[in-house]
Amino acid sequence: MKSSSDSAKHENKPNPLDHNIEQLIEAAGISDQRQLFKEMISMIVGLASDGTNQGDLKQFKRVMREIKDANQVFAPYRGIKKISVFGSARTQPTSPTYKAAHRFGQLMQEAGYMVITGGGEGIMGAAQAGAGRKHGFALNIELPFEQEPNETIRGDTKLFTFKYFFTRKLNFVKHSDAIALFPGGFGTMDEAFESFTLMQTGKTNIIPLIMVDASRGNFWKTFEKYMREHLLGDGLISEEDFTLFKVTDDLEFARREVVNFYYNFHSYRYIGDVMLVRMQRQIPGGALVRLNEDFHDILRPETLITTCAAPYPEEANEPELASLARLCVPFNRRNLGRLRALLDRLNQF
Repeated sequence: MKSSSDSAKHENKPNPLDHNIEQLIEAAGISDQRQLFKEMISMIVGLASDGTNQGDLKQFKRVMREIKDANQVFAPYRGIKKISVFGSARTQPTSPTYKAAHRFGQLMQEAGYMVITGGGEGIMGAAQAGAGRKHGFALNIELPFEQEPNETIRGDTKLFTFKYFFTRKLNFVKHSDAIALFPGGFGTMDEAFESFTLMQTGKTNIIPLIMVDASRGNFWKTFEKYMREHLLGDGLISEEDFTLFKVTDDLEFARREVVNFYYNFHSYRYIGDVMLVRMQRQIPGGALVRLNEDFHDILRPETLITTCAAPYPEEANEPELASLARLCVPFNRRNLGRLRALLDRLNQF
């Protein structure tokens, strides 16, 4: 078994192909992020000496291609907010849940959002039709039993088919500004728990996550009751985790939950030990004092939330955000449910 020091030595060992890789990058005309391209090319070349078999090589190639091609599909719409809608492909058009998903797609399109679905029928087809072809994406999946794209998105350039579920799920979360979950089976539950886990552990940024029933439906209410009785009751999750999602049978409430999340709050990113929170408007000084009083439990010891006068140098790759107001939050990176409460507070200003 290799020690950590042996691994470090191996990673720092000069690559005899470095010069050739530099020449390749130069010949390709790559001027930005050259070091990242160099590292990626080195890793690919390194597969030859690792004894990687043909099956693994094909998998690596397919994964890289799926991520690259999906990025190209979304690239022209980068500045437009998007919501992913999940739910059963088996839900029939006569179902109240189907009709609710269709109306929700309309509401989100009217709010300026594009809708991302899995591309199938049922809830996916309903939300897609509600939003309209122009305002929809579909991330389909290759299955032994062919899942045909729904009529709304079939043949559209914003329809993309994945071989692997994990690259598909990566793109759902990566490109979504919000997630709505309608009743569904294993696939919907998989997406629900994946979203819970990623946000609870800080592996993806917090975004609105709404579990939506048809009017007077109890699918998600029963699900929340189970989580409270068993997961929370047995000490497997914390009460603050319930701030990471909302359960409702009111479509207008679901729409507001998404739209209001971005009323003042814009985005956040980590720079070193600081979480940089970006907002449409700076909050008043008195409100900053109250933030520090009310959320001291999620800050690192002997630190305070402060305003940031100017963008960090590390934000140079996001010049379109330079004019936004900023808070420097020394977040402890543990209490993600409480962080959601802090972001909600910012939207009061």
